[in-house]
Amino acid sequence: MTRQTFVSLAAGAAATAVLAGGSTAARAQEPRVVVITARRFEFVPNQITLVEGETVKLQLRSEDVTHGLFIRPLGIDQDIAPGRTTEITLTPRQPGSYRAICDHFCGAGHGAMKMTILVVDPPVAGGGGASAR
Repeated sequence: MTRQTFVSLAAGAAATAVLAGGSTAARAQEPRVVVITARRFEFVPNQITLVEGETVKLQLRSEDVTHGLFIRPLGIDQDIAPGRTTEITLTPRQPGSYRAICDHFCGAGHGAMKMTILVVDPPVAGGGGASAR
């Protein structure tokens, strides 16, 4: 095998690994998944914490009837149908505390169906140990 053939084969294998998701770098780019379950008359969990600038995938599920997830400042207005998983990819750009509500009438306790999404500043890199004097 010539050096050129070897280099071509190695490049092809590397490209195949990246396309197949076999690369560590490719997996590192996948967003974190946060599962939110809606049921009368609550979201579970009722609070999640996201990091400003971090892309996350929200997986929304309903255990009973159609619910809604509405968070105006984050641009989310999504129906959550029972028996299906609905995904939203989100990259929060502003730290703060955001109130999510169910905006699809789901019964007598509908008005109390809320959750909090807390968006925090990203951690400071290199802020580890104490400095030496």
